[in-house]
Amino acid sequence: MKHPKSNRKVGSEFKGLKWTARHPGAVLAPAGLVASGIELGWSATGGVIGGTTLGLCAWYRAHPDTFDHYAAPRMRAWRRRWSTYFGPRFNRALRACDLYVVDRRTDEIRFPRVVKVRSHSPSVDTVTMEIPPGMGRRAFEDRLEILADALRVERIALERVKPGRVALVIERHEPFTDTIPAPDMPDESGAVDPGDVYIGETEYGTEWRQSILGKHIFIAGATGSGKNSIPLSLLRGLAPLIRDGLVRLWICDPKQMEFRKLAGIAHRYADEEGTCAELIHDFIEDIRRVQRDFAATGQRKITMSRETPLNLLIIDEIGALMAYGDGSIARTIRKDLAVAVSQGRATGHATMALVQEPTKDTVPVRDLFPIRICLRVTTQSHVDMVLGEGARLRGALADEIPEGEETAGIGFVIRPRSRVPQRVRSAYVADREIDDMVAFIARGLAGSPALTVVA
Repeated sequence: MKHPKSNRKVGSEFKGLKWTARHPGAVLAPAGLVASGIELGWSATGGVIGGTTLGLCAWYRAHPDTFDHYAAPRMRAWRRRWSTYFGPRFNRALRACDLYVVDRRTDEIRFPRVVKVRSHSPSVDTVTMEIPPGMGRRAFEDRLEILADALRVERIALERVKPGRVALVIERHEPFTDTIPAPDMPDESGAVDPGDVYIGETEYGTEWRQSILGKHIFIAGATGSGKNSIPLSLLRGLAPLIRDGLVRLWICDPKQMEFRKLAGIAHRYADEEGTCAELIHDFIEDIRRVQRDFAATGQRKITMSRETPLNLLIIDEIGALMAYGDGSIARTIRKDLAVAVSQGRATGHATMALVQEPTKDTVPVRDLFPIRICLRVTTQSHVDMVLGEGARLRGALADEIPEGEETAGIGFVIRPRSRVPQRVRSAYVADREIDDMVAFIARGLAGSPALTVVA
């Protein structure tokens, strides 16, 4: 039999016991310290603590890589949990943003309860919270910007962990203060994994890596946002494969700027509307040729080799071809590109498109691209157009990225297996590095040894 709820609140002593059960370390650590002092003596206890501290300091100075990977995140998370995300200060911020519920019977105020804090890097924390009955994650989505101001942090993104739990990804300060140097070019094709190519860094302090095996990538950003740094970083990582004929480049370059340097190493290159339309049409014909071969042999996956290379189509300023140019040519390109993006995955034909204005009128096929990257844009609506509905509410503030060379390459992607926006920055590839890449590829285009890589 279910008993009716009482109007009385739980006693404070039992609230304290419940809190202690949830946070045993808060009691066991001081109790262990006192027990050690009584049992071993305070001098011995102080020696153990001092030795541990000296050991951590030595580890910090002697091997930064392992310390920053194993020790620093845990120590930082512990400190921030008790200094920032616990107690009256944090609850005052939640109260100011109306992120609490009131029990109608007892008038007890219930705040979301912090259950875990992870500190991936000095600039980003993830705070997992259990929300009280009567509150949903939508309440957080609507107040993320207000909560960020209340906590005096740069931005907050929201992740749904499971029913009744949400995680706040809190960017305490700008994680990208320095330009990321151009990626290294491996010497041999065997050292390259086309399913895992380095292109920059994430706000968590990890590497931003991207696959091009059957992936179609859509990149949006205002002029000067650093769009071209993403494909150029990918191409540096793929340079040995391009050199050895395992990757073929098809480039549409109506802007005729950075990609003009790649004309000599591309399988096909075009810089006018008509020739770009022909190039894309031939790209489609190559897809159909592979499809016919698959149908004849019963093959389902492509094996990347000189005979069956991975084909990468790069379209710079796709709006110039699909919206701003000749109407009949634009219609042909729209039709062919829809085929390329919807059917090229299995045949080893990947497409990468760059645009300034990501509207449906400009790029009607944008929803066919599974991988989308949003750099600095000019309006709030562009964020959801690129990353999906509600992305800005969940923390993808791409329209608030300041304009300037120091922010070029900074943007947002949707984290894999999640709807959470993740802040990223691509490496910067200067003209000198482009020239080095072209020379590296050109030197080996003829006469390089054959190599087969299973995709």
